[in-house]
Amino acid sequence: MTTILYVEDDEKLSFVTKDQLEKKNYIVDSFTDGFSALKGFKKKKYDICILDVMLPIIDGFSLAKRIRQINEEIPIIFLTARSLTEDKIEGLKLGGDDYITKPYDMEELFLKIEIFLKRKKIYNLKTFKEIIRIGDYNLNIPNQILSINSVEKKLTLKETKLLKILHENQNNIMTRKEILTELWGKDDYFLGRSLDVFISRLRKYLKKDIKISIENIRGVGFKLKTFS
Repeated sequence: MTTILYVEDDEKLSFVTKDQLEKKNYIVDSFTDGFSALKGFKKKKYDICILDVMLPIIDGFSLAKRIRQINEEIPIIFLTARSLTEDKIEGLKLGGDDYITKPYDMEELFLKIEIFLKRKKIYNLKTFKEIIRIGDYNLNIPNQILSINSVEKKLTLKETKLLKILHENQNNIMTRKEILTELWGKDDYFLGRSLDVFISRLRKYLKKDIKISIENIRGVGFKLKTFS
């Protein structure tokens, strides 16, 4: 059965949401602050995290950052009353997989949970060539390590997935929609802004090999170019 870490400081909303999730046969551990949620996360294995952004003691963004230090793969959905673009992008940059703006419909929450659980299962069942060559770099996919001349860089899970996607389509244009759908499961403005951040990081990581470049095809997408 799916086990969910759910953190919400609004007790009424927490009760209702937990009750509805349990009716869907999810096992739900609910917390009202980030500190107790972090303690709970360290003690138990969860399949997905649902985090309110505005939490006492440790806020949702900080909690997500600490969770990512422990587990880079677990899906994280933010619940936010904030409508500012910067807040949503910040959550995605910190390792969040998606967000839901309050007030939200329970069916929307159920749908997002099922999408991420399905994607996680599919990804885990795929078989990968453990190490792929990108120019002078080696990308160790299982360990999420990019290396060149014995110098290693630990990547996040999404950075690893993005670089793998670009490598599989190297020297061909990948549209933003294709990348976003592959990486996050949907095409979304805020996810698109987050994608730009990840692309910038990869360019920085790959700069030691002048034969590699990630080109921005304006209005279309990106192309990983490699030169012999």
